Amino acid sequence: MIQVKDITKSFGSKENSFQVLKGISLDIKDNDYIVLLGASGSGKSTLLNIISGLEKADSGSIMYDGTDIDKLSETELTKFRKDNVGFIFQQYYLLPNLDVEKNVKMGADLAGNKNYCEMIKAVGLGEKLHKYPHELSGGEQQRVSVARALAKKPKILFLDEPTGALDEATGRQVLDYISKLQEQYHFAVVMVTHNNNIAEMAKTVIKMNSGKIVETYTNEAPKTAYEIGW
Repeated sequence: MIQVKDITKSFGSKENSFQVLKGISLDIKDNDYIVLLGASGSGKSTLLNIISGLEKADSGSIMYDGTDIDKLSETELTKFRKDNVGFIFQQYYLLPNLDVEKNVKMGADLAGNKNYCEMIKAVGLGEKLHKYPHELSGGEQQRVSVARALAKKPKILFLDEPTGALDEATGRQVLDYISKLQEQYHFAVVMVTHNNNIAEMAKTVIKMNSGKIVETYTNEAPKTAYEIGW
């Protein structure tokens, strides 16, 4: 699905430039479940943003089914994200003046998906269609963001510390929903985390340090959200 080759990225002016990514290469396959693992400052979130088309790399290529997305115009890149990509972040980014149904409908409308209420039910919020974000717990709000991301039927779902603002019980629940929905809808997952336990859920773990990949390994028997430590 995606081939990432020799990606570099720096921030700051020429005099005070800091290289965040130092020649990153990796492959993402259809229906893959990849965890980018590393401490804060290792470059994993920047890599996620570049692979997903939110940021541009300084050099290298991101080939998505034969198309180098780093060479797309802003208009073309927006269409690429609209057609292929879903996002879930640590913050929920729900619109406070819209209820659950309308927040999820925003994602669904990008794909012309009329059956978006099925996704709301799939994350266990069928009884809360008309609740507003302030009326929901943190875990419920994150499940709304999951439903919104998946209602647009992405081919790949990018997650940046999706359980970072959640307690253990709620975090496990959200991860469990994501895993079960992946099995049902067959999208690829790329998740950023610093939690070694969550990495045990992935098919492939890519460990990063100081802007480089230092280790890649496969979990022969990935664990469920309720089997991992926390």
